[in-house]
Amino acid sequence: MAIRLYKAYTPGTRNRTVSSFGEITKTKPEKSLLIKKSSSTGRNNRGVITSRHRGGGHKKRYRIIDFRRNKINIRGSVSSIEYDPNRNARIALINYIDGEKKYIIQPRSLQVGNVIISGPNSPIEIGNSLPLEYIPLGTAVHNIEIKPEKGGQLVRSAGTYAQIVAKEGDFITIKLPSSEVRIINKKCYATIGQVGNIDASNITIGKAGRNRWKGKRPHVRGVVMNPIDHPHGGGEGRSPIGRAHPVTPWGKPALGHKTRNKKKYSNKYILRRRK
Repeated sequence: MAIRLYKAYTPGTRNRTVSSFGEITKTKPEKSLLIKKSSSTGRNNRGVITSRHRGGGHKKRYRIIDFRRNKINIRGSVSSIEYDPNRNARIALINYIDGEKKYIIQPRSLQVGNVIISGPNSPIEIGNSLPLEYIPLGTAVHNIEIKPEKGGQLVRSAGTYAQIVAKEGDFITIKLPSSEVRIINKKCYATIGQVGNIDASNITIGKAGRNRWKGKRPHVRGVVMNPIDHPHGGGEGRSPIGRAHPVTPWGKPALGHKTRNKKKYSNKYILRRRK
C-alpha cells in the first residue's frame, strides 16, 4: 500500500493524505456476504445519547468476515482484495473448492491467486490458520482466538501482528501489539502473518468534514465550557482545569486512570500488562 499526497490547493488538502487503494482489485462486494448495518448514533433503546460524538456519516453495509476459519483442510484461493468501510484493514474474498465464498482479513503480502488452508496440518505460510500449538516460536500471527472455536478476537487491525514467545503445557505465551504478554490456550487458532494495509496509521485526515463522513461529530474540550456543563469549565480567559486530575463531564477520573476491573476473570492469563 502507498499513501497519496495532495498539493495545498485548498485548506483541507494542505495536510491531507489518503490511501492509494492500489491493492484493491474489485470495487463491488460479494452480495451473499453483505448484511444491513444500521447506526444507533450513540443512543440507547430510550433514545438517550449514551455515547457522545456519534452521528451522521455515510451509509455502510457490513461484510461478513470469517474470523473462525473453521473450514478445516479445504483449500481456498484468493479471488479479490476489497475495501471494507467497517475496518482499516483490507479484506480478501476466498473461493473454496467446495464452492463456498468467504471474506477474511487480508494478511500482508497475500495476493490474488494465492491458496490458503486451515487446520493442524497446514503449512506455515501467509494466510494459513492453525492451532497455536503447531505454530513455531517467533512466528508473527494475527486474528487470534481467546477461547477455542469462538473466532479470532485479538490483533485484527491494519498493520498489527503478535509474536509467539513461549510454549508450556496447555498454554502458549503471546506478545501482543500493545506490548501486553498473555497466555492463551494451545487449541486456539491464529492466522500466520501480519495484517495488511500497514500505512493506515500514517494517514492524516486533513479536514473536519472527513471525520463527519465517518460518523464522528465534533468533540468540545471541557475547559472551554461553562462550569454548569463540565467540571473543567469556567474561569477567566485560558484557565487551567482547576483540579488535581482531569475528570469526565460526570466527575470520574479521566486521561490515564485505569478502569479495568481488578477482579476480572482473565487477569490470571496476563503475565505483563500493557503500558
